Amino acid sequence: MAEVYIVGTAHVLRESVEKVHKVIEEVNPDAVAVELCPRRYNALINNVQSISLSDVLKSGNISLALLQIVLAYFQRKIGEETGVRPGEEMLTAIKKARELGADVLLIDRDIGITFQRLWQKMSFFEKLKFGWNILKGLFSKEDVEDVASNVDSLIEEFRKISPKAGEVLIDERDAYMAYNIIRVSERYNKIVVVVGAGHKKGIEGYLKNPEKLPPIEKLLEVKKGKFSLSKAFGWILSALIVGTFAYILTKLGSEMALKAFMYWFLINGTLSALGATLALAHPLSILAAFLCAWLTSINPLVAAGWVSGYVELKMRKPSVDDLISLSNASSLKDLWRNKAFRVLLVAALTNIGSIIGTIYGAYVVLQMTGIDIRKLLIP
Repeated sequence: MAEVYIVGTAHVLRESVEKVHKVIEEVNPDAVAVELCPRRYNALINNVQSISLSDVLKSGNISLALLQIVLAYFQRKIGEETGVRPGEEMLTAIKKARELGADVLLIDRDIGITFQRLWQKMSFFEKLKFGWNILKGLFSKEDVEDVASNVDSLIEEFRKISPKAGEVLIDERDAYMAYNIIRVSERYNKIVVVVGAGHKKGIEGYLKNPEKLPPIEKLLEVKKGKFSLSKAFGWILSALIVGTFAYILTKLGSEMALKAFMYWFLINGTLSALGATLALAHPLSILAAFLCAWLTSINPLVAAGWVSGYVELKMRKPSVDDLISLSNASSLKDLWRNKAFRVLLVAALTNIGSIIGTIYGAYVVLQMTGIDIRKLLIP
């Protein structure tokens, strides 16, 4: 069984880089384990982002992709303030390991699985709260070094904001990395493990009590077609709208049905197109949002943002350089000008406009049947 030395770092502090260099040099290990998965390792070493915009649009994970980009941008901004490139302590660990002839071990869970589990586990309100706090952080003037040095209090604050996010981003990865350390420990005499300071305590706990590790299959599980309240609401609303149109057509006549459809078409189309316009979308993307919104609003399997985003992708044609520059954006203006980011933003804002349009459009159409929604909601 190997001797394991865990180095907890703050990912954007110069002291962490120096600490990693010093510990590896002093211990002279057989292997250096780093808090990276193969995908993040490739992005860090080759500076290449593995985002496929067409895949993101097809899967509908637009908000998730934007979250990843904003989190990466947030970390870069902190790094600029401290003069340390995000991931520099990992690069230092890898470089030093190679100098000593030690193996480099990638022990973290795949980032794609982590973010998918994060999105599935968080409630709608947790997502809103989490996103709001990230946006606040972008403009916060709080001293970076003070924040980074108070890791325990920072983690507790993070868990208050979103307990599920804390579970997925911290607890589960602690267990996964501890599992990988235990799995390889028979092959080496000494292993230096370089992880974020927030993971150190959890990993040490699992190494002392490996029987407490959850089954590895549970940590890698990504549920397909998971039931959610938002999906259920979408189907119920769709059924309600279709039923309302059928009622208007059979009871109030074709003229009233046509009038109701025009209201539905214009309200959904206008608000979806407004969302695309706010993202400064290509005119054809705005037109696509306007024309398709009435239909996507009664079909929970398709979103207006997927359509406008796909048109934006075809019209703007973001290059590999645009994807790479996402990792180098130094300001919100840089993100705004990036074609790849713009495609995702167009899709996201179109979807927001479509959601508002669907709810308001449903209200207007129901009013035409003589049903006063306000009286139903407010006794």
